[in-house]
Amino acid sequence: MDHFQEEQTLGKAYDGRLVRRLLKYAKPYWALIALCVALLFVIAVTDLARPYLVKVAIDDHILGSNISYVQIAATEDGAADDDRLVTIQGLTLRREKDADDSGPHLRFELVREGNEQRLRSTTGDVTLTLSSEEIRELRGFDRESILRLGALLLIVVSAGFVLNYIQAYILQFTGQRIVFDIRQEIFTHLQRLALAFFDGNPVGRLVTRVTNDTQNLHEMYTAVLVNLFKDIFMILGIIIVMFRMDVRLAAVSLATLPLIVVITAVFRIKARAAYRETRVRLARINANFAENISGMRLVQIFRQERRKYREFDEVNSSHYRASMRELKVFAVFRPSIELVYSLAVATLIWVGGGQVLRGAVDFGVLYAFINYLELFFRPINDLTEKYNIMQASMASAERIFLILDEQPAIAEIDSPRPMGEVKGHIEFRNVWFAYVGEDWVLRDVSFTVEPGQTVAFVGATGAGKSTIMNLLSRFYDIQKGQILIDGQDIRSLSTAELRRNVGLVMQDVFMFSGTIGENIRLNNPNIDMDRVESVARHVNAHHFIDALPKKYEEPVTERGSTLSAGQRQLLAFARALAYDPAILILDEATANIDTETEMLIQDALPKLLKGRTSLVVAHRLSTIQDADTIIVLHRGKIREQGTHQELLAQKGLYHNLFLLQYKEDFSDTEGVS
Repeated sequence: MDHFQEEQTLGKAYDGRLVRRLLKYAKPYWALIALCVALLFVIAVTDLARPYLVKVAIDDHILGSNISYVQIAATEDGAADDDRLVTIQGLTLRREKDADDSGPHLRFELVREGNEQRLRSTTGDVTLTLSSEEIRELRGFDRESILRLGALLLIVVSAGFVLNYIQAYILQFTGQRIVFDIRQEIFTHLQRLALAFFDGNPVGRLVTRVTNDTQNLHEMYTAVLVNLFKDIFMILGIIIVMFRMDVRLAAVSLATLPLIVVITAVFRIKARAAYRETRVRLARINANFAENISGMRLVQIFRQERRKYREFDEVNSSHYRASMRELKVFAVFRPSIELVYSLAVATLIWVGGGQVLRGAVDFGVLYAFINYLELFFRPINDLTEKYNIMQASMASAERIFLILDEQPAIAEIDSPRPMGEVKGHIEFRNVWFAYVGEDWVLRDVSFTVEPGQTVAFVGATGAGKSTIMNLLSRFYDIQKGQILIDGQDIRSLSTAELRRNVGLVMQDVFMFSGTIGENIRLNNPNIDMDRVESVARHVNAHHFIDALPKKYEEPVTERGSTLSAGQRQLLAFARALAYDPAILILDEATANIDTETEMLIQDALPKLLKGRTSLVVAHRLSTIQDADTIIVLHRGKIREQGTHQELLAQKGLYHNLFLLQYKEDFSDTEGVS
């Protein structure tokens, strides 16, 4: 993805096309996601129940001034068995809300005067001063009700805690599984892509896609996508409960909603621009830092530290300024919402408090409204975090899908031909190839290699030697002509089967983290340790392996940094021999080794080449003098072809290369002496 595309992606906070595509990865886990949503609904109900239970306790049981009693005749039906009846100073009383409407009842209200509490009839004829024991007896039912409500509240809170734990666990498990699937798909897809893709994409960028970008998607699936349902349930539930309790107070509480919408809309525009600018600056920091680390040897030897520091300081300062602008946007939003929340609470207390004083609204209702208002603003306050996650997720999704949409340059046919037993007959027939456009690296190249022959390729840098090896392994596809193995076009064969029969030893040997033995057999279960040791002895690698503390179990660090170039080369020979390919490619395998290791390799080469077709790219002409055929390439064309002696006799390009190298070798020898 180029820089322009990345900036465009970073500017989007929501992309419906990307979201629909991301939801496909969640489809296999729809049952778990549905369970999470159902649990969130129940959790929202428990959250909504808490303020309401407290409201009931306050209005119906705690505030005695809101409770009225009526006198009941002891002879009334069921009076003797009613545990809600209480006898105070000869009067049998029942809570007015529990009394039936039959017959006239004398009504009493519980009032406080000074330090005393009295029962006073609404007619004013009867006033009873209550002792503490009588008050306890009168309020016994309320105490029991408060105890039951407290127990119910504890159950609701505990249930909410357990459900939250279960929901969080299932949600995180589901999110991790989705991201696991995405990572697996990215890695599998990358393995199918041709080398041309990796030539144009830095390793750091691809690693970021598999790690950071997929982690951003995990946060979107867990923190935003599913939890968004809880926010919706809570907001709708709060609005419904508010309007059911008191329409006027509900309208007052939601009066600030238009202001919230305006603030959120402004924030969305400002935050998108700020986020985009910050991410672009961060990408420049990463690029600058990676470049400096990779070229540290050059920076230090040419004493460029100060200049590179100034460059990094400029990029870093630019990111700092962009981050501060982003911080200001986010720093204003949350306090603004808090201010609106405070305004809403103040308005609610002003209107609701007046109604409480006038007796139009119970105090518990006002208390519940204040609690619900706080719950209502909580998801709005969390909007900044969710918005950040969504922006990062959309950018990450765009970058990930750009990789997944990359079509493999090496197209596999539906029904590849079986190779059978490979004899090793190779033919290049009028091959043309260019890495870019029509900048031809090979021009009408034709040659034949008979089974069991060793053919060497020489020429100046850029002549096309390594390109031929890459084409034979089908790392790239040719534009014109044909490449045949045993008479079959390699494009009609399975790439996996083709590469299984072609062994490659390169100049730059790659070693994986693990042990010496694992690097030779590449964890192939069909290659046992006896064969590993046998091939190591065959290519003269056993002597240095045997000298290591743990021998074949000796750990190998990343890229084999603890091994010399010659040791890595010998291990590469052992690796190729262990797989016993029918066709062997040596791509300048002896270019960067010392004289002692070269002698070991020269001794191992005949054993390695025996019985198989071999193609050798040579830097040192002394290593290929025994080749059956030497092909001289110049600017993508075959200029000369023959044995070592035949080419010397022609006194052409090969002869000149030989003399040039001979003079260099002679000069080196003379200098040493």
